[in-house]
Amino acid sequence: MSNCKVIALTNQKGGVGKTTTAVNLGVSLAQQGKKVLLIDADAQANLTMSLGYNRPDDLPVTLSTIMQDIIDDKSVDVSKSILHHGEGVDLLPANIELSSLEVRLINAISRESVLKTCVNEVKKNYDYCLIDCMPSLGMLTINALAAADSVVIPTQPHYLSAKGLELLLRSVSKVKRQINPPLRIDGILMTMVMPRTNISKEITATVRSAYGQRIKVFDTQIPHSIRAVEATAEGKSIFAYDKGGKVAAAYEQFGKEVAELGGKQKNRNQTDRIR
Repeated sequence: MSNCKVIALTNQKGGVGKTTTAVNLGVSLAQQGKKVLLIDADAQANLTMSLGYNRPDDLPVTLSTIMQDIIDDKSVDVSKSILHHGEGVDLLPANIELSSLEVRLINAISRESVLKTCVNEVKKNYDYCLIDCMPSLGMLTINALAAADSVVIPTQPHYLSAKGLELLLRSVSKVKRQINPPLRIDGILMTMVMPRTNISKEITATVRSAYGQRIKVFDTQIPHSIRAVEATAEGKSIFAYDKGGKVAAAYEQFGKEVAELGGKQKNRNQTDRIR
């Protein structure tokens, strides 16, 4: 699967549905017959726990283990750290050790490309690798952007979330210029949308107006629902928890939108405008 597409899901603001999107986009793509690896690049291990692994600190091998071995120039077997989830996706888990690893990255040789080395070891086995980034623009997020072919930006229709987009776009642009020239933005995904409220309508319209000419704003909008929160607490995707609900329908549609973008060789021109 040499055409594996590596997507970083990122937003420096927390609470925008980034991890929920990683889980449900991954399962949606798996339901389309794609081989998917989810990579938890956040020391809070929310993605790991969202898939039912509630004690990530007890896992013997995680992303931090692999990245430390790469920093130490040891031979690595990334496959030993991969967990196989019952909903058809694989997971490279994280735990709190990533916090100390981020500090050690500062003095590492080729510090921006450690995660890329890890991803390159396994991506031949997958159609998609989805990286759930931490809610910051630190060294781990830079590693994720350096490893990625493209970026998906989940954001809420909320004033502060929308305001932070410009800072994030500048950061992506900087990584593109200095580290990863092929990097592009697949699009902005509106999450936790309450379509009947005026503020949701206004912020969504503002985002489309401000960015829609240069960056795709996905047609799909993920509605606000307590069922999505409950699914996360149960360690399940929304498809397993509430298959007939509106959030599952939205993520199914979003998975199709992402699949229609094609692999990493397609749609080059669209987001070269972020330079």
